[in-house]
Amino acid sequence: MHTEFQIRSFIGTFDEDWQDPGLHRHATFEISILLEGRGVFGWDQGKHDLEAGHVVLIPSHIPHLFEGLGKNRYGVIHLEGIPTRIQELLQMLVSEEKPTLFALSRLDKDRFERLFREWQRIKSSQLKEQTRNYVSWIEVMVLFLLEHSQKDQQSLTITKAADYIRENLQEGVQISGMAALAGFSEAGFRRLFEQIYHMSPKKYQQQCRMTEAKWLLSSSDKEIMEIAAQIGFTRLHSFSQWFKSAEGVSPTEWRKMQQLG
Repeated sequence: MHTEFQIRSFIGTFDEDWQDPGLHRHATFEISILLEGRGVFGWDQGKHDLEAGHVVLIPSHIPHLFEGLGKNRYGVIHLEGIPTRIQELLQMLVSEEKPTLFALSRLDKDRFERLFREWQRIKSSQLKEQTRNYVSWIEVMVLFLLEHSQKDQQSLTITKAADYIRENLQEGVQISGMAALAGFSEAGFRRLFEQIYHMSPKKYQQQCRMTEAKWLLSSSDKEIMEIAAQIGFTRLHSFSQWFKSAEGVSPTEWRKMQQLG
């Protein structure tokens, strides 16, 4: 018998320690993310400490519990009657029928929370196409988790360096400083960074600069020189040449093409 796709989701905020009364299970697939503070996830094979950015995926009918330590916030999604296309994505995140834990970097955690809060707004609205909206939004959030999850601590350390690059596009990439902060040699830092992002830190910065430039050109009316300065170029000519070498047209022409399109 086919079960209709159903979603229950909420953000739980607590100002003191708390814990579930004991192991419990439910028929839904659960996605929980610790948005703030510290916590604990437990199941019949052990307990795991959680920090902000940790995500727990729990297939249905697995006994488990959560705890919160001090002030903490959890975002929780329960899914039932999951459509095939979302099941396929979840299977890429959960390799076996057991809980899966991974982490988002700080920036990605903040971006996911914004997605989650907008989803909560959508879910509270009167919708003409409710089921289609629900499927589309959950698919977007699961895809986001799939793209940005990191399962080991070393990788999470590298994503913190990537966060720094994304937040400081005006600065050059200083490998020695980032490697020292991450606790790696320069060679080790470069190697692990390229394993995760499939490009060098310098190329990653250039990709982030281009992403930001295109976003600003298409979504704002800022002057080209202001956009250039915002992503690390002190001369308009240098920015225009750099942009044209990658896109084949100048930033001004590219903006006009987006508007005409």
